[in-house]
Amino acid sequence: MTRYYPELLSTPVPRYTSFPTAAEFHNHVGQGDMADALSRIGNDTPVSLYLHLPFCRQICWYCGCNTAAANRVARLSAYLVNLGREIDLFATQLAGRGRISRIAFGGGSPNAIAPEQFDHLLRHVRGVFDATDAEISVELDPRGFDHRWAQVIARNRVRRASLGVQTFAPHVQAAIGRVQPLESVACVVGQLRAAGVTSLNFDMMYGLPHQNDADLEESLKLAIDLSPDRFAVFGYAHVPHLLPRQRRIDAAALPDVEQRFAMAAHAHSLLEQAGYRPIGFDHFARPEDALSQAAQDGSMRRNFQGYTDDDAEILIGMGASAISSFPGYLLQNEKNSGRYQLRVGAGQFATARGIRRSAQDQWRGAAIEQLLCSGKADLSPLGEVALIRERLIPFAERGLIGWAGNTMILGHEAWPYARGIAAALDPYRQQSTTRFSNAV
Repeated sequence: MTRYYPELLSTPVPRYTSFPTAAEFHNHVGQGDMADALSRIGNDTPVSLYLHLPFCRQICWYCGCNTAAANRVARLSAYLVNLGREIDLFATQLAGRGRISRIAFGGGSPNAIAPEQFDHLLRHVRGVFDATDAEISVELDPRGFDHRWAQVIARNRVRRASLGVQTFAPHVQAAIGRVQPLESVACVVGQLRAAGVTSLNFDMMYGLPHQNDADLEESLKLAIDLSPDRFAVFGYAHVPHLLPRQRRIDAAALPDVEQRFAMAAHAHSLLEQAGYRPIGFDHFARPEDALSQAAQDGSMRRNFQGYTDDDAEILIGMGASAISSFPGYLLQNEKNSGRYQLRVGAGQFATARGIRRSAQDQWRGAAIEQLLCSGKADLSPLGEVALIRERLIPFAERGLIGWAGNTMILGHEAWPYARGIAAALDPYRQQSTTRFSNAV
């Protein structure tokens, strides 16, 4: 992919799935902001829904998601009752306005709940929103998938699914608390294909404890043999100061930054050789997949799920910790499941944190999204191009970026450095002490 410049990767940076990032969220927003944002949605405005199910049958030690053990039936049932109340609350507020184009279920692991519960939840959503033609996607843990779940996927015409695979190396699986044999994943893939899933994503990881380049290569080759349509290849973010469960991972066994960089480059090369098209800095897709086509025609976007072919400007998040995105707001629900349920049970929006996006925030967010999706961005609206160019001199000197007037263009070897380059457009990063994950 490119040469290794450690000095350009020394500062941890956000993944920029939103702007401003969640590090800038505060508690000076609330119900009035959510009501105002919803009131601005027109009758035919495309809207995407995200429903968060913060439960897993087994908790993986590496995981950064807001999730808890699905070990009590009553706990899950109570959560689903209140999630249903929140769905009704949003539907009432919209009063038929907005056209639902996508419905995504994430977590945690949505298949931590019973398939019959998922069936009921999806019927509920379709019943109260204009969502007849909405595309459905769901994140799945292969360890909790069975024929009953395959039947629900088929019955509800779910065409998009994402499997958490991470690695097939047994010693690495043991080191991260996620043991799942190749045979079980292959079985789930067969069931999903038979159920009608036409866009299947694998999440894979590098930078894991005791993982080396050979482990990564073998895992990717085994994954390629299962023929998913997409890959998302992430570097493990070790932040035990934020995620206590990661303290079970041996930090001394983690690859260093140079090794991580080599792993990312190797994954890029292997997937490209296998016929997958690189998408941004961490996704790959077959040429015929919708994400690949969106990248080609310039319609690809970036949101909380990463790179996407979803072009809706508005995303409504429901469930504990879910984030909603509007042109003028980013609004996050209560993270704590108990407090979330108390708010929703009282007939209130669960909005607890977020930020009101100024015009300048929206311009910067658009520029960062353009940069990370298409490799170029016109910075003219930002008003401080000279200062940004000065910050980016180290990247320009190494040929990683170029300029055409006020338009910044990433070089073909710049993708591993894209997040660091984007950070130069982010004024919050210039004064923040918030700690993020490695830049690669």
